[in-house]
Amino acid sequence: MAKKTVASLQTSSKRLTKAIKMVKSPKTGAYMFVESIMSPEFADDFFNKK
Repeated sequence: MAKKTVASLQTSSKRLTKAIKMVKSPKTGAYMFVESIMSPEFADDFFNKK
């Protein structure tokens, strides 16, 4: 689980966070990475949902 604020994502009016999490594929069993850019308030919801 990683949460990082990227300087290029910050604008004058909004602060955005790029969240990356590892998810296990149901078909192959291999792990893959899911990335999303969102407001920091929604980061916990992103990590908690499966």
